[in-house]
Amino acid sequence: MPRFSQAALLICLVALGTAAFAFDNGQFDNVPPDIRSWFKSMIAPNGVPCCDIADGHRTDYEVRDGTYWVPIEGQWMQVPERAVIRDRGNPIGEAVVWYMHHRGGIVISCFVPADAV
Repeated sequence: MPRFSQAALLICLVALGTAAFAFDNGQFDNVPPDIRSWFKSMIAPNGVPCCDIADGHRTDYEVRDGTYWVPIEGQWMQVPERAVIRDRGNPIGEAVVWYMHHRGGIVISCFVPADAV
């Protein structure tokens, strides 16, 4: 497993064990089981888990020159191809981006466009 994948997995596991409670303020209490299961099953094409429902952010997006761009914390960021999930469907009908803060920057780990099939 590449070093970046190991680091991303470790960050997600730590986030699930500690910081997940900070993100879940009850906004996911009424999420249907199938949607919750979809969030929990998401894995990037490079094999890195996207983490969990509390880590996924519904988002707007644009396509620029064939690549996806999403707004994160007030700035538009290009979604790396390794993070785009096209083959798992999208039961919520809105784009979802998973990202984390790492070494002073933002790393996009997963992205599902609104029309993923």
